[in-house]
Amino acid sequence: MEEHTQVFVGIDVAKLRNAVAVAESGRAGEVRFLGEVDAGDDSMRRVIKKIANGKTAHFCYEAGPTGYGLHRLITSLGHECTVVAPSLIPRKPGDRIKTNRRDAVALARLLRAGELTAVWVPDAEHEAMRDLVRARAAAVETQRVHRQQIGAFMLKHGRVFPRKKAWTMRYLRWLQEQSFEHYAHQIALQEMVDALRVATDRVKRLEAAIEEFVATWSFAPIVEALQALRGVDLIVAVTFVTEVGDLARFESPRQLMSYLGLVPSERSTGDTVRRGAITKAGNGRVRHMLVESAWTYRFPPKIGKMKLYKLERTTPRIREIAWKAQSRLTARYRSLSARGKKSTVVCTAIARELAGFMWAVGREATVR
Repeated sequence: MEEHTQVFVGIDVAKLRNAVAVAESGRAGEVRFLGEVDAGDDSMRRVIKKIANGKTAHFCYEAGPTGYGLHRLITSLGHECTVVAPSLIPRKPGDRIKTNRRDAVALARLLRAGELTAVWVPDAEHEAMRDLVRARAAAVETQRVHRQQIGAFMLKHGRVFPRKKAWTMRYLRWLQEQSFEHYAHQIALQEMVDALRVATDRVKRLEAAIEEFVATWSFAPIVEALQALRGVDLIVAVTFVTEVGDLARFESPRQLMSYLGLVPSERSTGDTVRRGAITKAGNGRVRHMLVESAWTYRFPPKIGKMKLYKLERTTPRIREIAWKAQSRLTARYRSLSARGKKSTVVCTAIARELAGFMWAVGREATVR
């Protein structure tokens, strides 16, 4: 009897109106489209109560730009809600028609069949930290673009900085000392330098805000513990935690590596095994930062004075994991390089194992 009181609801969310479809329980249960309703909380609350009406209702919608507000609304009313990974929704190769109605009906049917893959939904505090970290990443990208524009401008005019390291205070003074025959060139350079200064100040403000809010965040112990690893500073640790979320949902390091797209792709059949490049599935932000962090393992194992300060604030078990990671990954880097592997391949392999050590440190900090 309980089986027939269940309903499965697919919602195709949009900016103004949401398309809603309902699938009755059972293999031959009816699947019907209810229509489109206003996307506001009051309208959705009325629809949810009308659909449930004493039944066990299961809701789902695709993850997207509308965020997790609808998920929090549905769960606050006491119902289950799944936020679906769009890239993992089964689709027919020949299906070339896409409408809100068809999407909602398909979601309801697939939810009933158990064919949808859910994404991890952060709470409001975690989502706020994630937005702050992503704002900082966007500011860094803007800073990079301005630097590239200045570099291209100077190269076009044959101005080459006489030293190796750029973007230091000496380099910025050198830019200010440059003079051009035409005033328009002088104005163009000054505007680009000022734009870079604004972008740099924005990055510094956001990094200061991240450092301030992390201290009172519930995941602060994990962020602090992760910084015991070589190549992992505050920004890398915060980015990892905000993007990956609760490490307890990964039963093993391999699951985390697969989630980050750091495992090799495979196309095998019978006795033939073919492995290719990494899958690059999952979160690209974390994968990019881990590959950057992997470059630090090209140097011999050593604990610097700044890292020593971080280690003193952790437990002996975390210090043990951090040293084991440094010893293994530096040796692994040397071994792969000696075999003639490209540096990009080597860093990707190191990043994959580094993710495993970060899983171990995160789980240890959670248990503590």
